[in-house]
Amino acid sequence: MAKISEEQLEQNRDKDEKRKARNRADSEVVLKIRDGDTAAYRILVEQYQGRIYSMVLGMVKDEEHAWDITQDSLIKAFKKLDSFRVDSSFYTWLYRIASNSAIDHLRKAKRRRTEEFDDGIGAKDQAGMIDPMYSETSPSKELERSQLKDRIFEAMQHISPEQRQIVILREVEGYSYKEISETMNIPEGTVMSRLFYARRKLQELLRSEVAGDS
Repeated sequence: MAKISEEQLEQNRDKDEKRKARNRADSEVVLKIRDGDTAAYRILVEQYQGRIYSMVLGMVKDEEHAWDITQDSLIKAFKKLDSFRVDSSFYTWLYRIASNSAIDHLRKAKRRRTEEFDDGIGAKDQAGMIDPMYSETSPSKELERSQLKDRIFEAMQHISPEQRQIVILREVEGYSYKEISETMNIPEGTVMSRLFYARRKLQELLRSEVAGDS
């Protein structure tokens, strides 16, 4: 097993401290809302709406549905604020609400056996929406990355919602196994297992697509 360097340990400590500070700040906002300052909820909406939307969009791959699910989740969270434990992470709590709503949407869509999006329309505006990490502006590079992301997210429609959720948390959000475990409320071993099988399935799907194009 590879040893963790002192620099990595320090980075992990800094990250942990920042997360704790963020959690404390969010909890203070929640307490204000509970005391009657309902307008303070806008702080939490502005803080997390974009991240929640990106996660939901990665799962349902439809901008309109993703926006509706995001808004519904924010409203649901507001109504359930009394059940939020202020010693925990508000984002993790909100994430569970939104991801469960996205999974419910996917299951209902599957039961209806109808397509929720036209593939061409669903893909044409996706560049830069899901993963903001890419900043190089070369047109050829941007096109290549856009096409790759479209292929990956198209393949993700063929894995389970639970596996899709873990892939997004790990590959897009950059969460550690421990953070994913806490967010989804499942053991770390389950996280690693689901991620392993999700990655293997995605690789098989992408290889099949390349073989079909050749």
